Amino acid sequence: MEVVKALEEKVSFIVEKVKALREEKANLENRVSQLEDTVRMKEREIEQLKDEKAAVKGQIEELLKELDSMELR
Repeated sequence: MEVVKALEEKVSFIVEKVKALREEKANLENRVSQLEDTVRMKEREIEQLKDEKAAVKGQIEELLKELDSMELR
């Protein structure tokens, strides 16, 4: 009888451990999903900043050309 009780306790412990691990897995999967969303958002921000940088660089180059042409006169 004690053997059966010991086995029941072990099975109960294992069941609880599996439940806890499944919950932890679900939480980690949610966290991974959140982090992937954050990464995608940051990648979009980086692309926007690169575009802005290129636009500003173009404007500066145009201004420098205008300055050069003014100095030649």
